[in-house]
Amino acid sequence: MPQIVVPSPVGSLSLGEKDGKIVQLGWYAPARTEETPLLREARRQLMAYFAGRLRDFDLPLSLAGSAFYRRVWQAMQRIPYGATRSYGELAHETDSGPRAVGGACGKNPIAIIVPCHRVLASGGAIGGYSGGTGLATKRFLLALEARAVSAQREMSLPEQRTLPLPLAGEGRAEGVPPITH
Repeated sequence: MPQIVVPSPVGSLSLGEKDGKIVQLGWYAPARTEETPLLREARRQLMAYFAGRLRDFDLPLSLAGSAFYRRVWQAMQRIPYGATRSYGELAHETDSGPRAVGGACGKNPIAIIVPCHRVLASGGAIGGYSGGTGLATKRFLLALEARAVSAQREMSLPEQRTLPLPLAGEGRAEGVPPITH
């Protein structure tokens, strides 16, 4: 299976491809590396994600797992960038239980791209994370997305301008008393 290593702020990531689809992203060193056009594109997209310039990955994926796991992973892919869902919300969406959803998150073969880091415990508690350095990695990914969303909001707000008040006798409509200072 062709694999490459991608340096990232959360450690070296191993990306693997099989039959023209990404099949794994994890935190381990592959025995040997072999680049393909798809793996180069996946690396480019991951680097753009970590730079805060990419919100949605556009890569062919092959998620190997039970039908239930695949339902949960598909539900995770629908969580918008910068947003979170609880294990309970995903359990409701997939007709299962929160613990089963947590198990599917832990078995996610394509972390980050399939954003299991966006799944939290009830009440917004961080929950668990099996990738990288665990909860520190999850917190980093959530903060990265929150910063990018916040920066985007700030850039899209119209510039606030305050207009100077007219001095006495300047720019008044008829019948409006002058402003005195």
